[in-house]
Amino acid sequence: MNSPNNRPDDWSAFTKVKTERADPLYESAKTVHNKRIDGPFRRFKWLVMLVTLGIYYGTPWIRWDRGPYAPDQAVLIDLANRRFYMFNIEIWPHEFYFVAGLLIMAGIGLFLVTSAVGRAWCGYACPQTVWTDLFQHVDRFVDGDRNARVRMEAAPWTIAKLSRRVFKYMIYLVIGFWTGGAWIMYFADAPTLTVDFWTGQAAMAAYITVAILTLTTVVLGGFMREQVCVYMCPWPRIQTAMMDEKSLLVTYKDWRGEPRGSVKKAQKNPGEFGDCIDCMQCVQVCPTGIDIREGPQIGCITCALCIDACDKVMADIGRPRGLIDYATLEDCEAEQAGQPARPAWKALMRPRTFAYTLIWGAIGLGLLFALGVRSHADISVAADRNPPFMLMSDGSVRNSYTIKLRNMESQPRRMEVALSGLPGGRMWTETISNDDAAPSQTFEVPADQTLSTRVYVMAPAGTEAQEFTLDLTTLDEQRESDSAATKFDAPGDN
Repeated sequence: MNSPNNRPDDWSAFTKVKTERADPLYESAKTVHNKRIDGPFRRFKWLVMLVTLGIYYGTPWIRWDRGPYAPDQAVLIDLANRRFYMFNIEIWPHEFYFVAGLLIMAGIGLFLVTSAVGRAWCGYACPQTVWTDLFQHVDRFVDGDRNARVRMEAAPWTIAKLSRRVFKYMIYLVIGFWTGGAWIMYFADAPTLTVDFWTGQAAMAAYITVAILTLTTVVLGGFMREQVCVYMCPWPRIQTAMMDEKSLLVTYKDWRGEPRGSVKKAQKNPGEFGDCIDCMQCVQVCPTGIDIREGPQIGCITCALCIDACDKVMADIGRPRGLIDYATLEDCEAEQAGQPARPAWKALMRPRTFAYTLIWGAIGLGLLFALGVRSHADISVAADRNPPFMLMSDGSVRNSYTIKLRNMESQPRRMEVALSGLPGGRMWTETISNDDAAPSQTFEVPADQTLSTRVYVMAPAGTEAQEFTLDLTTLDEQRESDSAATKFDAPGDN
């Protein structure tokens, strides 16, 4: 039998083929140096960035008067007391369905935006996009516009380049630090936490959270940037299922732009070239570095900056705007066939958009209705099971219960609890003598708290096991009420 060592030619051929087929699994990351551009979409991005960052950084400092018994921070996630405050709304743990409803509205809102205008969320309001845009502006502030940044990156390391890098990365760290610092302000009183943080008195969790968020903000927004959108984010893969030929997309109209040629070539050869002069402005302004002329692709976040750039070039050379524009695939086919371009707003007027809007609005109205009719006081009861009842010397029967009275107002409230459905029944508590037992008792419930107390209920001799209720009524002008059903155990109960 021949050994592989006896066939050197075959072995060398095999290794050569293997080497030639070893293609890289991914493309090496290339730094994107996008160019400054002005236009309606760029100005809209400025507006969205300023509004979203202003809301994020400024909201914890807004005060809201809820009275002397509740925190005065407008938006607060109070984990210690298990409360969520948002201006005049207070959400308790048992009302988590409000949070679930808001999350559902957010999801349907994303479906609505995606089906109507593609990845507009990604292009304008996604936190990754907003912070990436902010860091790119920092790059321009420190290193200059695109050409200057390209030269800086290619230049050898000198004292000047090192000092610029240190200065820029320090700004990165400041942005990341304030991002993490703003986040923890949502979980405690902002002014108090700020003082505690800088004096070293805050909880260790606060420092760890700020450190983690500082790191992630700098890494994701300052360095990874478009790679998060292309490789890490699942949303571009999911949203394709919600888009069709009627969805508005940023589109390059190739039938109008091709073949490409400079202005001089077009003047020398009339009718042979399209409107695209291959100036590369659409590529240079793109924050993810794609070429929109290659068609729809996962790197396009629909920010429409390429539209601003192309419209500016078309205006400079005297050609009509819209070579790159928001358009549906249906409209593109119609326009290519010679029909006039349809306004973008008309593409939004379709059944799917209305359906998503109606569902989104219905959920919102349902949540508002639930907020408007909810009671700010309720009662729950749990019977003691060891023992289930006690037989007294006079033949009467006593049961024990633990009741919880919830006061969801920011002021103390007096509440009356009365027996219903238990003839001859009386009740008292550990702080009330059984000589003062009565069919009803009054409790003082602190503001924004739940009062838990042990209650004894006694019924006359001969009372059989039966169901009854404890009825709660607030003794104020609101006169809110609630009831809780439970069982009274007695001898002979099976």
